[in-house]
Amino acid sequence: MPRTLLPGQTCRLLIVDPATGHADVVFESATLLVEAPNWSPDGRWLVVNGDGLLWRLAVDGSSSGVLEPVALGDVPEINNDHVIAPDQGSVFVSARDGHLYEVPWDGVAPGSSARRVTLDHPEDRDYKNYLHGVSPDGATLSVIVGALPAVPGDPAGGAGESAEEARRTWQTNVALVSVADGSTAAVTSDGHPDDGVEYSPDGQWLWFNSERASDAPGHAQLFRASLSGDDVTQITFDAAVNWFPHVSPDGTTLLWLAYEPGTLGHPENRDVVLRTMALDGGLPAPGAAPRDVLRLFGGQGTTNVPGWSPDSHRFACVEYPLS
Repeated sequence: MPRTLLPGQTCRLLIVDPATGHADVVFESATLLVEAPNWSPDGRWLVVNGDGLLWRLAVDGSSSGVLEPVALGDVPEINNDHVIAPDQGSVFVSARDGHLYEVPWDGVAPGSSARRVTLDHPEDRDYKNYLHGVSPDGATLSVIVGALPAVPGDPAGGAGESAEEARRTWQTNVALVSVADGSTAAVTSDGHPDDGVEYSPDGQWLWFNSERASDAPGHAQLFRASLSGDDVTQITFDAAVNWFPHVSPDGTTLLWLAYEPGTLGHPENRDVVLRTMALDGGLPAPGAAPRDVLRLFGGQGTTNVPGWSPDSHRFACVEYPLS
């Protein structure tokens, strides 16, 4: 089921200046919960999911704060993982059936030309694909593959398990999926929970968060790895629980979501911080340190997917304040 707002809760889609932390509210609703903004490559649109559907909003204000639906054809209900192809010919979405789909960017008629990208799931286990990025040439998707081999059901709590029991058996790894034929190449397979994998702007590296730096559950930190999964470099080393790294299109700035120490997973409705760090040559610049840009109430849905503007001057995110 799609997420909904709590009583007295508001959803606000923000455009943020990373240099000053100034945030403009471009969409606000007390009835519809939207998540995970993308910025279209031509700079014209913000794209979000809400109520299991995909929506877009004109950045220039011409839509007067009203969301426009992006037709998905016969794609099942989607979650908050979606990215736009670099040539803007299509948008890729993760559906709640665990598959990835490609949809023409301008929309399709119901039952028309939406196309499933991923192949059939293994029959002997719960298996899902969570989309986070696309290569600069548009040929490959960076994906988190989740599997729950021991107990069928949803990782949030299936087969009578508690959420924590299910989480201990749910395995997530980085993979690359071919847009053309759905073939999947594993990048990690080491038992450590991984998430939020995106390409670097030059397409040579993968950025992701992982719990591999700690023996205790949680405490995700940020990492960079080669496309083969070798040459892994840890980027953050602090007490915060760090998720969803997004490198700006010009390669100069890393943006991510920081939870309070001790947070497990990437829950909703928490006090979080959006942070940045200067990059140089694809790694933290000499002497660079994390910088707090914006504190808000959010978490899940705030910045799950790439949300930088094409010119790297702004980024989009979502907050969910309570009255």
